[in-house]
Amino acid sequence: MYKHFFKRVIDFTLALMALLVIWPFLLIIYIWLTIANKGAGALFFQERPGLHGNIFKVIKFKTMTDERDENGKLLPDARRITKVGRFVRSTSIDELPQLFNVLKGDMALIGPRPLLVQYLPLYSPEQARRHEVRPGISGWAQCHGRNAISWTEKFKLDVWYVDNVSLLTDVKVILITIKKVLFKEDINNTSNKSSTMEGFNGNN
Repeated sequence: MYKHFFKRVIDFTLALMALLVIWPFLLIIYIWLTIANKGAGALFFQERPGLHGNIFKVIKFKTMTDERDENGKLLPDARRITKVGRFVRSTSIDELPQLFNVLKGDMALIGPRPLLVQYLPLYSPEQARRHEVRPGISGWAQCHGRNAISWTEKFKLDVWYVDNVSLLTDVKVILITIKKVLFKEDINNTSNKSSTMEGFNGNN
């Protein structure tokens, strides 16, 4: 009953309450990033697969400029991310606009993180089960390693969550997420120098 009804009601109510409280803060961040990103804008929209693999546009704060090299190619992420953007990302503030996705019903507060559309054909049938629930702003995998664990481990944790959705599990995820954000744990994968973990190729 919780998984199919109450979870959505609670998500909508909490997201709406949160936005009513923090909208002045979001406005400040929006203005700050608009200036820091050198004309690249403060919001980032990208198509992601959601419930049952249906595509939606996720909303995040943009933490990088659109600076390019002499050939018109975007510079590496590490060179485009701004000091403001690094702070916004390290504190997970960049995720807050996804509360609007929660209101729309594209996402939940807690669930497997929405990944890139290009990964869809690479999933095994078991890995694809992560789309049996709405993707979340935070999730079980984020509480157990985030970008510091392998894709194989991440997908196992996502499927575990699908099979064990409950109010208690969601409360645990929220509490652990708050702790990790406060202590800035597992933000980046230490095996590479990019600002996020390496992409999924179907084998890693």
